[in-house]
Amino acid sequence: MKKVLVTGGYGQLAQCIKEIIDKNPLKDYDFIFKDKDSFDLFNFEIIEDYFSTNKVHAVINCAAYTAVDKAEDDIENAFKVNADAVGYLAKECAKQNAIFIHISTDYVFDGNASQALQEDDLTNPQNVYGKSKLEGERLALDYNPSSIIIRTAWVYSQYGKNFLKTMLHLFDEKDEISVVEDQLGTPTNANDIAKAILKILFSENKKPGIFNFTNAGQASWFEFANEIKKQTGARIKINPISTAAYPTPAKRPKFSVLDNQKIIKTYQVKQSEWKDALHEVLQKIYN
Repeated sequence: MKKVLVTGGYGQLAQCIKEIIDKNPLKDYDFIFKDKDSFDLFNFEIIEDYFSTNKVHAVINCAAYTAVDKAEDDIENAFKVNADAVGYLAKECAKQNAIFIHISTDYVFDGNASQALQEDDLTNPQNVYGKSKLEGERLALDYNPSSIIIRTAWVYSQYGKNFLKTMLHLFDEKDEISVVEDQLGTPTNANDIAKAILKILFSENKKPGIFNFTNAGQASWFEFANEIKKQTGARIKINPISTAAYPTPAKRPKFSVLDNQKIIKTYQVKQSEWKDALHEVLQKIYN
């Protein structure tokens, strides 16, 4: 059996992977989902001990310190999980010649671009979260040049806490809300990211490096909220506001649309339009 370790087991991406695997069991693979209680990335000895007693075929690192605003004051812990632990995982995978797939973010860019960002475009993170994730990318590739890094953005699903779930809650509680309209990106269904990860994992000719993956198209948070309203038939009033009118401790990118051509050409992954992907998640929530 090929043992596949999936970290961040309580997170929405790991749960999406688990849902796919549970519906389509693979006799040659044993997927092991570890959460922060059973695989604490703050404790590097746990990582080393696990690899010293287990032969691993692959690691899919979905774990991350994702509290973007909190990270501004919790720099040490953000870097410990998003950077240092990534380096340890990559190093242990290299020792065993195991596949290492790591999830990164659009926040490695500064948001000043005007066209879809490619993998080799200049990085310039504007907050602690983005800086820690970029350092994680660097350490992964330094310790294990065979690492496969997937940058994604604006992730939501039927699981966990995310923008979609927040909107659905507010639609039930409020008559009127305000949503930022001057940040552009691509809402991305975590189920589609999970499918892309598994496509890479099972591919015979793996190519290492950094790859972007999101759904297709672009929207502002305001447009995303309105599409959720449209598809659910909600009657709430949604007002557009500027980033300046909704200040947060961490600076967000104004533009973070990612170009997906590299991953499509290399691994033949499918890229759904973001509105179609939203419809699929809503069906999972309401059916």
